[in-house]
Amino acid sequence: MLSAFGRAFTTPDLRKKILFTLAIMALFRLGSHVPTPGISYAAIEACQRAASGQQSLLGLANLFSGGALLQFSVFALGIMPYITASIIVQLLTVVIPRFEELKKEGQSGQTKMTQYTRYLTIGLALLQSSTLVAGAVNAPYRLIGGTELTCPTITTDSNVPTMIIMVLVLTAGTGLIMWLGEQVTERGVGNGMSLLILTAIAASVPASVWALKDQGWGKFVMVCIMGIAITIVVVFVENCIRRIPVQYAKRMIGRRSYGGTSTYIPLKVNMANVIPIIFASSLLSLPVMLAAFADQTKGWGLWVNQHLARGDHPLYMAVYTVLILFFTFFYVSITYQPKEVADNLKQSGSFIPGVRAGDATAKYIGYVLNRITVVGAVYLAILALIPLIALALVQANQNFPFGGASILILVGVGLETVKQIDSKVQQHHYEGFLR
Repeated sequence: MLSAFGRAFTTPDLRKKILFTLAIMALFRLGSHVPTPGISYAAIEACQRAASGQQSLLGLANLFSGGALLQFSVFALGIMPYITASIIVQLLTVVIPRFEELKKEGQSGQTKMTQYTRYLTIGLALLQSSTLVAGAVNAPYRLIGGTELTCPTITTDSNVPTMIIMVLVLTAGTGLIMWLGEQVTERGVGNGMSLLILTAIAASVPASVWALKDQGWGKFVMVCIMGIAITIVVVFVENCIRRIPVQYAKRMIGRRSYGGTSTYIPLKVNMANVIPIIFASSLLSLPVMLAAFADQTKGWGLWVNQHLARGDHPLYMAVYTVLILFFTFFYVSITYQPKEVADNLKQSGSFIPGVRAGDATAKYIGYVLNRITVVGAVYLAILALIPLIALALVQANQNFPFGGASILILVGVGLETVKQIDSKVQQHHYEGFLR
């Protein structure tokens, strides 16, 4: 890996792309510290100190924004509106025939779907920024944590024009992030949106790890060793694939024989990636957010606050695990269609050895896919529970880096970016047969 980076910097064209990508990532981090008009940073810091050790309702979104959300910076919403819009558009391809047709049109259809994703991102950013500004003005302690006494206000001005400006600034920040990500994809190295998410998460890793020293150096060293072991396991599982062999039939054209080659269909163990964890966390946060506006001293508000508002509670862990298992199967069943794969194999004149073409091939692929998804779902559930167990055992904060969505994104995006850099390096240094 290090040799690939070294050779990349010796290639002028590739060096420019890498430096451009690093510059965009630095600009993204700079915007995460630019304050939104009407917000007092001193008041936010006081609220965060008072809420130290408590679990925030916006923990996952704050993680994806690199801590910018609970600081209410211009990039407070981060990339979450775009992630949500992308998932919605992807799911709609199964429900809406028009989207399914666009998906089959190739590059032109993909361009139109990207445009729809942009429009939906801006709409979601307007909705989320309005909700965030309303919460910051009326009840900031419900977002950051603490009580009404420890966090009375974080805004310098709460009149309507100021609130409108705050909403527009936050929405414009999301639009700028989306544009920066697309620039990285077109002119840099790797997937721009994924790299911005990696930048946001990686920015919080040093502080999260260093905070563990308060529990003693023994626990600090133990957690670091466990973190390295977890990272190795995640790298191994993310590279695991199940290969279904495929044979191309031989065809005689004139006196020549074509085909007869063999290949395989790769099925990843973790085909759903980090999506089930995001879905499960978002769904579990809904009752907690609703209970925040109800009476928390009695009734359902008290029950939700005692059982579902704490990540270290056994009921929360159980419900979280069940939701991850469900969403893993749900997402894989929607995004991967064995029937479509079987039809493509049949049209191309290829087949799986020992399996009849058509419906039998689709059933076989579905059978293998279900078995792999069981392993992937259990793997995701265990990985997602690591931060919650760490929260209970070593009093780590909710952004514990060695587990859950954070480690999946860091490892997954890192591996994919290294592969792209390595392939580009090989293209630039390929000499061919003639010298």
